[in-house]
Amino acid sequence: MTWLAAADTFESEGANGMDSQHKREQGSRRSFFSKSVLAAGALGAAQTAAAESTAPIRVPDAIPAALKAPAKQPAFPMRGAQVFARVCKAEGLAALFCCPGNYEVINAICEEGIPCFGGRTEGSMCAAADGFVRVSGEVAACSGTEGPGFTNMIMNIAAANAARTPLLVLASNKRMSEDDTEMGIQTVYQQPTTEGMRKYGKRLIDSSRVHEYAAYAFRQLKTGVPRPVHLDFPQEISAARFKDASELRYYHEKSKYRTDARPHPDPKRIRLLAEMIRKSQRPMMVASTGVFYSRAWEALRAAAEKADIAVVESGASRGHFSDGHPLSASTAPGALMSADVVIFIGQYSMPNHGEYNFSPDAQFVRIDPDASDIGRNWPIDLGLVSCEKAALEALVEALPAARREAWRAELAAERKKFEDQNAAYYKTGLGYKDAVHPAVIAQQLSDFLYRGEIAKEQTTIVSGGYGIARYTRRYLRAYRPGQICNGAYQYGAIGPDCGYAFGVSAAVQLGIGPQAPYQGAPIVGITGDAGFAYSGMEIETMMKYRMPVVMIVYNNNAWGIMSQGKPIHMYLFQENLRYDKIGEALGARGEYVARPEEFLPALRRSYQIAARERISTVINCQAKREFWQGSACPPGFLGKIEPGCMAYSH
Repeated sequence: MTWLAAADTFESEGANGMDSQHKREQGSRRSFFSKSVLAAGALGAAQTAAAESTAPIRVPDAIPAALKAPAKQPAFPMRGAQVFARVCKAEGLAALFCCPGNYEVINAICEEGIPCFGGRTEGSMCAAADGFVRVSGEVAACSGTEGPGFTNMIMNIAAANAARTPLLVLASNKRMSEDDTEMGIQTVYQQPTTEGMRKYGKRLIDSSRVHEYAAYAFRQLKTGVPRPVHLDFPQEISAARFKDASELRYYHEKSKYRTDARPHPDPKRIRLLAEMIRKSQRPMMVASTGVFYSRAWEALRAAAEKADIAVVESGASRGHFSDGHPLSASTAPGALMSADVVIFIGQYSMPNHGEYNFSPDAQFVRIDPDASDIGRNWPIDLGLVSCEKAALEALVEALPAARREAWRAELAAERKKFEDQNAAYYKTGLGYKDAVHPAVIAQQLSDFLYRGEIAKEQTTIVSGGYGIARYTRRYLRAYRPGQICNGAYQYGAIGPDCGYAFGVSAAVQLGIGPQAPYQGAPIVGITGDAGFAYSGMEIETMMKYRMPVVMIVYNNNAWGIMSQGKPIHMYLFQENLRYDKIGEALGARGEYVARPEEFLPALRRSYQIAARERISTVINCQAKREFWQGSACPPGFLGKIEPGCMAYSH
């Protein structure tokens, strides 16, 4: 049915019982529709002709030239922004993600040689910085400007806070001389806005203390339990000029203003823990965010293997304990209830009792750098205040060697049961021929990444979306640290996935932290059609910097919300929208997948082109909203069990 015919049908169906005035108005509207369609056809023909003669999309020469430019080493006299940027360089700030604005600060950071990336919106660049940190373990920064740009970042600052990301949030601010005026109509008071979603925040008001407050920021970012730090720079601060260091207060190098020392566990409590594990039949460690940031993955593996302790992952990134290890419980949700001693290590945001699928009769231990948080939400039998790596290394020394064959066998059986369930979902999904079921996307993506020609450790994944994530999380695997960025973890921010994908790809392309062995490899991102609207413009940013990203968009024509089996119109989209064409218009490739047999070839093409030519692709997977209805299209909207590969809320 053409759009004109559909309009006529819609109006004729609504015309019964109309009075003559309404019918005359209807006729006038139909005339308008007809003229509009004719005009649209003429315009379309003109646009097609214009498109054929339009110059191709290309990256401006200024971008690669700027990326190759040598760093400048500022020396006194220096501006306030340069003083701050020098601290960022000395502290190893790994990257900056920004949009225009806050010029003094971002230009100074760029001139220091710190990798800088400019995107379309401050919100997406905040997500990019967050994603970069989640897979690299290094501090990154994002930047906003005054009110509008800064407020665009709020959702993703909150997401970074919930994920316990050491994210440096920088923002410009009005001149202090303009306080309490409406000059520029900008928001001045940023700090109250981020209250509760940051570890530390400060509006700088004394230019002589700019170095001191840079020290405050990195002391908070690099010690203890991480969370975002928010600094805002009035123009008097960023543009202040200093003839020499004598004009700066507290001008010391980093060993003077913070320490790299970490708390070590009480030996008596380590012995108590070792004894608890010795008496246990089915011990389990919940390895979360702190294990990743303390780079404790080798110590974790050593402790698990010495005493046959099962390990289940939680957190905003996955892979610090391989899913391929025989002691992994991340894909064995049925084994969680069997654990009799459960050790939370680096679980910075504790679930409430019962949110994790453990027996209430188990004994519970928590290892955390912050004594004030131990015992919150979940009652404990033993608490240890320690750096995660230090605690695990001490535990390895104290543990007696043990072999728990029955426990290993149970883990293996539960992993097989989980995989068998996934295989059944896939078989069901293949039966739908009119659209692409999420189980098909999930299983074929998993097969391609882990059971094909690509090394299973190679590809870093941004696990995003909402409904689609209920499937893909079950099939995605992590075999090394930072292999999966669990985008919606804890906060459920809507639509940052393309931003995350850009930041994750930047970390991989630069080879930062655990991404170093896989430098240059393509990454895969997953999002939904609703979420794509929030950060889809960053496809252009990916292409501007030649990031090799395969972005999978699950397109079910709706937010996915159903009410008693009936769709609610406010939550529906036009059907069969072409997000792949949006990708093409932004300089990337597009693939439209409408049947199950089309997905794997499209994925293979996209990955190969990303690897060979550094070109991103949007794979638009056409689904239907009924897939979330179990009664109409089983298996429907899946539940989840946490912790483990399905982790979403904690």
